[in-house]
Amino acid sequence: MVRALIDRLPEAAQAYLHHGKLEEVECVIADLAGVARGKAMPGLKFARQTHFYMPNSVFLQTITGDWTEIDGMPYTEPDMVLTPDLSTATAAPWTADWTLQIIHEIADQEGNPVPTAPRNVLKRVVGLFEAQGLTPIVAPELEFYLVAPNTDPAKEVEPPMGRSGRRAAARQAYSLSAIDEYGPVIDDIYDFAEAQGIEIDGIMQEGGAGQVELNMRHGDPVRLADEIFFFKRLIREAALRHNCYATFMAKPIQNEPGSAMHIHHSVVESASGRNIFTDATGQDSETFLHFIGGLQRHMPSIIALIAPYVNSYRRYVPDFAAPINLEWGRDNRTTGLRVPVSSPHSRRVENRLAGMDCNPYLAIAGSLACGWLGMREKRPPAAEFEGDAYSSDAGIPRTFGEALPLFTDAKAVHEVLGAEFCKVYGAVKETEYAEFLQVISPWEREHLLLNV
Repeated sequence: MVRALIDRLPEAAQAYLHHGKLEEVECVIADLAGVARGKAMPGLKFARQTHFYMPNSVFLQTITGDWTEIDGMPYTEPDMVLTPDLSTATAAPWTADWTLQIIHEIADQEGNPVPTAPRNVLKRVVGLFEAQGLTPIVAPELEFYLVAPNTDPAKEVEPPMGRSGRRAAARQAYSLSAIDEYGPVIDDIYDFAEAQGIEIDGIMQEGGAGQVELNMRHGDPVRLADEIFFFKRLIREAALRHNCYATFMAKPIQNEPGSAMHIHHSVVESASGRNIFTDATGQDSETFLHFIGGLQRHMPSIIALIAPYVNSYRRYVPDFAAPINLEWGRDNRTTGLRVPVSSPHSRRVENRLAGMDCNPYLAIAGSLACGWLGMREKRPPAAEFEGDAYSSDAGIPRTFGEALPLFTDAKAVHEVLGAEFCKVYGAVKETEYAEFLQVISPWEREHLLLNV
């Protein structure tokens, strides 16, 4: 029975199990925060069953572990039906035994996709393109920090200790010597990714102390979101092997750049593979400009998806390698929407606004939704921006308190993402934000306690 299961797995998973017996399977899904939830079971038991159950309240949980109650949605915790998507089966090479991770499809007891599941939200948006004979393509860039172990939340985060015995230094972007300082972590990231069958385009040192950028190949949005979901765990596990943490906070260290998840977008005809962002003469198509126009018009409404925590907004600081605007420009990294140098065949737009703390399913879904709305509305963009866009008006909410009402009121976005999902997401985030407002920060104690 286990052999029959293994024969249905992707090639990388089969290769991983070639020299070992499948001992455990981790059945996983992503919650609203992108945290892995699920259960582990012996390999033989997994091979014998077709599905398992999990309460739908997993999508009502905040990042702090609290639960959200929503008007009109009784808190009865009915079971969802989870069935394995064997195409996602991949190794967990850091475990002590032979373990696979498998992402599961999530449906209600009537077989309908659960609308609050982030992976289903992304599938819904991709389905809108597919219904028009189109295929959206994405290519993510992942930024994160390697930091020294931090077991006391009251202490500031510090860069990791490198092999030289010195802490990682900032302002060393693209330095090979800097990334060699934590080479053993990078080696494990490569090894784990190879075992999981995940392709890395490249790894480089970013501008922050201990900050790394990892680029992924372009492809299907759902598959790429699955890989980012797996990558976050992979990177954390590689770091822990070498006495450091990997963090995907948008802004973990004061006075250092934040960490982004840039998303490159293109759209092709499903039948022919032709990039519809390029016209017959090889120039920008109207559809390309409409996609950009949709990003400019609707991005403020989904900032709460791509910058989902109060810390996310600390990243939006001028001259810290993060955009603070909705301008678009060619080969201009000061704009929020950048058109990279590319051939007509690979013409694309890069959304630079998402933070690495986002749920990848929701960030990609939200960004695609904005572009989709622009295409549907035939919305022209503002004039192309030339020069330093940090001098431009922000155009985006600067706090989570500003971003959340924009999301709550965005009826056009709700139509694309799904009204029930948007209602639940908004309620969960309201609960998180209310809890944050009860916390007194060190800044307040330092500057207000005796001075006001």
